[in-house]
Amino acid sequence: MNQLTTIELSKEYLKFSAGHFTIFSETERERLHGHNFAVSASIVAPVGENGLCFSYGEFKSKLQNLCEKLDEYLLLPGLSPYLKIEKQEQEYLVIFNGEEMRFLTSDTLVLPIRNSTVEEFANYLLGQLMKDSDISHYDVRQVEMKVSSGPGQWGSCVWRAEDESEAGQDG
Repeated sequence: MNQLTTIELSKEYLKFSAGHFTIFSETERERLHGHNFAVSASIVAPVGENGLCFSYGEFKSKLQNLCEKLDEYLLLPGLSPYLKIEKQEQEYLVIFNGEEMRFLTSDTLVLPIRNSTVEEFANYLLGQLMKDSDISHYDVRQVEMKVSSGPGQWGSCVWRAEDESEAGQDG
């Protein structure tokens, strides 16, 4: 039986600074503001014969790259049912509850998320990591991505591999 272990990756450089506003309803949102978001990942995998799961450096590098892609942008939720986002030349025209906001396209990222929250950022980053990583090469069983907007406030999302030993078995 393989010994499973959890590797926690939570480095000082796994962070991004971004502007956002959370949408609470069709008519209510936060004011535009920003955070220094912290990112961490927990990866569950079997320990190999050499006493190691995988090279941590590869995952740290991928996470750092994902953080850098979000750093110093205004993050808008492209899938929000309450926002209308139109690209007009070098700016985005964003309409919420009849209110027009304009943001430079060079300062703004429209992400495929429903809201600009730690929950959605965690899900987005997990999806990007999974898309960009050859997880099967390491026999990874689970990945949990966490994003914090400040001390004591985290959102997380979990990916689990299907247990192939149980797949297709009856009872």
